[in-house]
Amino acid sequence: MQYRLDKKSGNKLSVLGLGCMRLPGSLGRIDMLKAEPLIMHAIEKGINFFDTAYLYPGSEVALGTVLEKNKVREKVYIGTKLPLFKCRSYEDFDNVFNEELSRLRTDYIDYYFMHNLSGLADWQRMCGLGVEKWIAGKKAEGKIRQVGFSFHGLKDEFTKLIDAYDWEFCMIQYNYININYQAGLDGLKYAYSKDIPVFIMEPLLGGRLSNDLPPAALKMFEQNNPKASAASWALRWLWHHAEPAVVLSGMSNMAQLEENITLASVSEPGCMSDDELAVIDKVADIFQASYKIPCTGCNYCLPCPRGINIPDSFLSYNTSYTISRFAGITQFATTSGGFSPTFSLYDCIRCGKCEKECPQKIAIMERIIDVRKRMEPIWYRAAIKLARKVMR
Repeated sequence: MQYRLDKKSGNKLSVLGLGCMRLPGSLGRIDMLKAEPLIMHAIEKGINFFDTAYLYPGSEVALGTVLEKNKVREKVYIGTKLPLFKCRSYEDFDNVFNEELSRLRTDYIDYYFMHNLSGLADWQRMCGLGVEKWIAGKKAEGKIRQVGFSFHGLKDEFTKLIDAYDWEFCMIQYNYININYQAGLDGLKYAYSKDIPVFIMEPLLGGRLSNDLPPAALKMFEQNNPKASAASWALRWLWHHAEPAVVLSGMSNMAQLEENITLASVSEPGCMSDDELAVIDKVADIFQASYKIPCTGCNYCLPCPRGINIPDSFLSYNTSYTISRFAGITQFATTSGGFSPTFSLYDCIRCGKCEKECPQKIAIMERIIDVRKRMEPIWYRAAIKLARKVMR
């Protein structure tokens, strides 16, 4: 395992971190029979950073249970997050934080994130509630070791946030598709210039850069290195750069974990050749030409009051362009619940709940209109109406 120095704290962080949002399981329930060996194998192989959050269903409890049971808490750094929308008073900071300590079965957090800051105004609101005083108190007690933030906003807002407080780390979405998205490369370099460790989320864009690349992009990779997976290209591209401190990957099975550990043990700054970087650029062009909605499948927009499976609908829509419309509609019908009498994108009531929660700031209500036009043609809607009539 390769390690990079956190210059703020002196900690040596594994370049690969385990993102616990996608621990094995379903419907928000962690499969502990699979999660425990996954976490323990990661630790045995040198991964020492584990990222979770209050809002990831079952994640904090699962991680804390495994670390306590196996007596390995002191071997790792835990990163978890304060959900800002739940904080409306000074007392709320303690209420949430103490619950997280209980879930994680620990008395301190190594890296504590202000979760999902989109701009300076978000931070100023928290300051108005006294968050700076609260953080200082928790650090004095040793309950928070380092404090930082995760970011989902525009580049200019990122630099304002970086300069607004003495942050000890930050987290941004970054991959070879998102070079100019949100904080982007400029934000990454700006934080790095201030010795602020940068944690990378969505290195595979929610799996899109490993499982859902257009055939032409996959062919491009295969022609240049038949043995390398699409995921390995994306991860090596990140580790080729010196700026990221930790790349967080949501590995949900042993095969993914083993592949990524192998890559992390040999990938250093400058590990990609100019020819390989040129291949990445060509693949990015192909991907961006066909990928219409930048949804990462984080599921923050769910549950929808009308039962619409927004992430899977967007994924199916993108598939209809990256592969074929037939493939997209087939996927839509089988994975998004399209033929269920209780499901149709035409059921959207434009309440806006989804858009308030979306960290990508996607105009979901408008995009649903685009998706339903392509994915629910007249014959499709007729089938749904008939199914509903039969079910009455």
